Amino acid sequence: MAVDLPAETSTFVGRDTELSDVGRLITRARLVTLTGPGGVGKTRLALRAAAAFAAESGGLGGSGGEVAFAELAAERNGDLLGHAVAAALGLREQSVRPQAEVLAEHLAGRPVLIVLDTCEHLIDAVRELAGLLLAAAPQVRLLATSRQQLGLEAERVYRVHPLGDADAQRLFCERARAVLPQFTPTDAVVRLCARLEGIPLALELAARRLRALSPEELADRLDDRFALLGGGGRTGRHDGLRSAVGWSHELCTPEERLLWARLSVFAGSFDVDAAGQVCADHRLGNVPGILARLADKSIVQADDDRYRMLDTIREYGREWLRELGEEEQQLRRHRDYYLTLAKEADADWFGPNQFTWALWVRCEMPNLRLALDHSIASSVGLELAGALWFVWFCLGEVREGRYYLDRALERNSRPGPARTKALWAAAWVSFAQGDLEPVAHRTAEASEAAVAQQDWAGAGYAYLGLGALAAVQGDPERGGELIERAIGYFDQDGGRHMGRLVAASVLALTLVMRGRPAGALTVLAEQRAECEHAGEVWARSNGETVRSGAELGLGDPLSADQHGRTGLRALWRLGDVMGSAMAVDQLAMTASAIGDHPRAARLLGAGHRIWTTFGLTQFGSAKLAVSRRQAELRARAAIGDAAFEQAYADGAEFTPERAVGYALGGLPNSPHMRWNLPAD
Repeated sequence: MAVDLPAETSTFVGRDTELSDVGRLITRARLVTLTGPGGVGKTRLALRAAAAFAAESGGLGGSGGEVAFAELAAERNGDLLGHAVAAALGLREQSVRPQAEVLAEHLAGRPVLIVLDTCEHLIDAVRELAGLLLAAAPQVRLLATSRQQLGLEAERVYRVHPLGDADAQRLFCERARAVLPQFTPTDAVVRLCARLEGIPLALELAARRLRALSPEELADRLDDRFALLGGGGRTGRHDGLRSAVGWSHELCTPEERLLWARLSVFAGSFDVDAAGQVCADHRLGNVPGILARLADKSIVQADDDRYRMLDTIREYGREWLRELGEEEQQLRRHRDYYLTLAKEADADWFGPNQFTWALWVRCEMPNLRLALDHSIASSVGLELAGALWFVWFCLGEVREGRYYLDRALERNSRPGPARTKALWAAAWVSFAQGDLEPVAHRTAEASEAAVAQQDWAGAGYAYLGLGALAAVQGDPERGGELIERAIGYFDQDGGRHMGRLVAASVLALTLVMRGRPAGALTVLAEQRAECEHAGEVWARSNGETVRSGAELGLGDPLSADQHGRTGLRALWRLGDVMGSAMAVDQLAMTASAIGDHPRAARLLGAGHRIWTTFGLTQFGSAKLAVSRRQAELRARAAIGDAAFEQAYADGAEFTPERAVGYALGGLPNSPHMRWNLPAD
């Protein structure tokens, strides 16, 4: 049973009745929604209920099902909801098929409980996706948290109420002792918890104030605040939370309040540098120091070297940002900061820092999406989508790349270098999905525009796409000619381009396809030397996969196996699913040539699983699929049809992570393995 839930960072107090109630609902209904105001504890209750359900039932249906957690708070684009849920499930499908269809197919017949956390800002998209999954995947259960119900017939709604008096006081005291280990409760704690209406977030915020104020002072000040709000009475339902947040705001210094407001433009988490670049000006000089004070007051939550805000805190800050008239200004600063970093990453991708940038991308994707969503209709959005080509193509985020590049090109038709770059990037992304029709017209438009603009690097990238397309469509000789033309354009621009290294590996592939493996090795030796000189990994790793094919063509399967593994290891660490699928296929060929036919059959099945999860096997190219077919025929002849079918089926059952682990000889089977980026 796979249970992938965030670790709890503090004790869970009370809620015994609620846990029992929600547990029964999950068992009886396939969609349960926990509703209630912000800060009431919906997420903590959902996580604890999901963990208890998995532990007590042995998984869904008692047969070892999965539990997954999809945190939706940072996702602002309903069009990408399916992508976020797929990522939570470890599904890396990047094909052109609708994401809901992909999810439904992936989940069909699988017992899975999916926690959809914080749905209210995407309520229409969540409602639609939940309805589709419930209809298409009968063993899926959904546990949602939202300030409003989804509105589906199958939904069972459970209202999460504030803590009762005893549990509220217990929670406050536990959090108080985390601040002051010798804390002793007084009568003021009872008054304080009553004023805060038993809302966990409000209680936790108040407990953090004990470093500066006694419980009596806290209660007195909160009494004063309620009096100001409504003549000593409550002005609305659950004013305790808003009062606690607003009161925390009042207890902040003017600088802290201003930074709180400006930080509200971030999605997900952020680091100190980002906070400084986006938020600092003549009014906010020492952002790191102010940020540390906000963390100490629980306005932001520190997680190693990154920070994040709870939704309720962020919303309050955003309201103040609007009141200050700074919202659009801060969104522009946020966008410009991430555009600057994306361009820096693009320029630095050809070099030794690829794993550093890959890790940066994994941390910053919510903010990159926000910057793209805010600017996609403008030339800035076009430039940003193009600058992130390496994220879309090299790091496996093909589907999102297609989404943003398509929209940026639709909204920005004026010719120019940014549009040319977006055109060839979009063509590469379509190629990766096996959707070859757009590749032809976009590379043609990009090549014509680049030559007219004397953008020789752009011309090189466009002709590289044309050459790769010709090769996979069965004309490697024509493909080689186009690739050589691309290399000529790169050289005309000075030669130092990632595209030139990619062009060399594709040129070598066309030589292997034409039965000239020795010539391919000559090209790859030069490419590898240039990669090593630059400290580059990604293009070199693709070259290693091609070299495996060349070595096999020269009759050296052991060397072919070594180079295939070397290429796969780095490509998977970077998240290049397309390159990894090619490498797994190549290792199936080497296993067949070595004579390990059961392994070859398993790898063929595993490769098929990765390709079909990703798009089309070998990009739908009959020419590239010939070697797969030959390996299959040899294996069937050696071990028999029945043994082959069984081994192939075993491999096809592997998750992509397990398939890569098997291909490499036993890497840890971790769903997050490729993003851990371990040192070599």
